[in-house]
This record gives sequence, structure tokens and C-alpha cells, in this order.
Amino acid sequence: MENKPNRNSEKHKFDFKRKKENAINSLFEVEHFLCDFKKICNTICLYKILK
Repeated sequence: MENKPNRNSEKHKFDFKRKKENAINSLFEVEHFLCDFKKICNTICLYKILK
């Protein structure tokens, strides 16, 4: 058996800047998806009215 380093013994640096950027990008993508979804719903409703 090999001696594997214990995960707790390794020092992991918490990169707040990277986490913050990832969160902002995720929220930005969700916002655009919801906006596009709303436009699609409005288009479908308009299509049903004009049909």
C-alpha cells in the first residue's frame, strides 16, 4: 500500500476572487436564459393569437 497524502493535511487556499467570478458568471447566464425564455413565451402567445 502506498502512503497517500491525507486530504486534511494539505493546505488548500480558498480563492474568493475565483469563486466570486464563477458565481457572477452563473447568475449572468441564468438571467439571460430567463430573459430568452420570456421572449420565447411571448412569441408563442403572439403566434397563438394570430393563428
